[in-house]
Amino acid sequence: MHEKENWKKKFLVIWVGQFISLMTSSAVNFAIIIWLSIEHGSAEVLAYGAIAGMLPAAVIGPFAGIYIDRWNRKKTMMFADGFVALCTLVMSISFYLGYESLLLIYAMLALRSVGSAFHMPAMQASIPMIAPERELLRIAGVNQMIQSVSAIAGPALGALAITLLSIGNVLLLDIVGAVVAIVSLLFVYIPDPVVPEKAKASFRQAQSDLRLGFRAILDNRGLTWLFTYSSIATFCIMPVAVLFPLLTLQYFGGGKLEMSIIEMVWGIGMLVGGSVLGVFKLTVRKVVMINVMHMVLGVSLSLSGVIPPYAFWLFVGLTAIGGVAATIYNASFMTVLQEEVRPEVMGRVFSLYFSIAIIPTVVGLLGTGWASDLFGVNNIFIVLGAVIALIGILSFFNPYIMALGKRDG
Repeated sequence: MHEKENWKKKFLVIWVGQFISLMTSSAVNFAIIIWLSIEHGSAEVLAYGAIAGMLPAAVIGPFAGIYIDRWNRKKTMMFADGFVALCTLVMSISFYLGYESLLLIYAMLALRSVGSAFHMPAMQASIPMIAPERELLRIAGVNQMIQSVSAIAGPALGALAITLLSIGNVLLLDIVGAVVAIVSLLFVYIPDPVVPEKAKASFRQAQSDLRLGFRAILDNRGLTWLFTYSSIATFCIMPVAVLFPLLTLQYFGGGKLEMSIIEMVWGIGMLVGGSVLGVFKLTVRKVVMINVMHMVLGVSLSLSGVIPPYAFWLFVGLTAIGGVAATIYNASFMTVLQEEVRPEVMGRVFSLYFSIAIIPTVVGLLGTGWASDLFGVNNIFIVLGAVIALIGILSFFNPYIMALGKRDG
């Protein structure tokens, strides 16, 4: 246990690097959203961009998890960050040369997605190896705070950057952030779990490892149901997330400023939610928080589509509430997985969850464009928000979900 005695110092170093990396990524992502929204104003374009940014990671995720559990997790994160930075550099150079095509953007977003397929599960699987279990929820809260501050500062920085600079030059910010994140990891030792075999995985071994990952989920009925409900919720959340800029532009009649405000208040909501988890040691059971936050998020999204177009500031308030709910939900969900799953298979489980949740979402995103045109962007918010809230209600009546974490009180 002595490796975990200095966990606070380790996380401070990691958090500094991750904060700068997340902020620059947030700025670049928002700048791309502004560019796509204003240049094309199409739900299909935004949806295809989201699919390109998620689908490759979802497809290779389970296989990435196999190697994450075998490789050095610190090096995995560093190489993943470096690969993402390289892809961004290629896109920046292409824009600088005047090649500003949607095909290029989709291709680079897809390649960046491959890097994230290794980075996110490796990061989440490393946390329990550094910190005591009793601190996992608070650490998840601080992680959410870092993400939320990035979500506040990032859009402001991105909006300013895209106003002053070309999209090619704005992309360079992401490369700077990735370099800082890689350098910060050089100063941290992250132990790897002891596994029976670290040999190079053959195809047969890969199949066996995948079965172990699935078995870690299926053997726990509570986790199986939690994955199922969360996947359905993600299926509804992702199309709504993609449509936020268009709801602001088309339904509420906003522009760059209003788009920036919505992105920033979502980040403020995340900051509040992360602060609550990071500062206070909550005694409420995590599964209860997950269920309640599903309900709060769903209601806030539905109301965003119900209110009249002139009530933009009410939309701002509902967005902030949604940010709070999303943060508490994400932190609680990740902590449940970290507590319920054995360290030696955790990388596979996180990768499997990402794939299980995201692959069906692609179907929802493919229908986002025509559905928003046919029914109206605000009506999509109303219906999908209601489904998310219903999932939270149904979860309270599922005994397997409600049994998760009972040993913690």
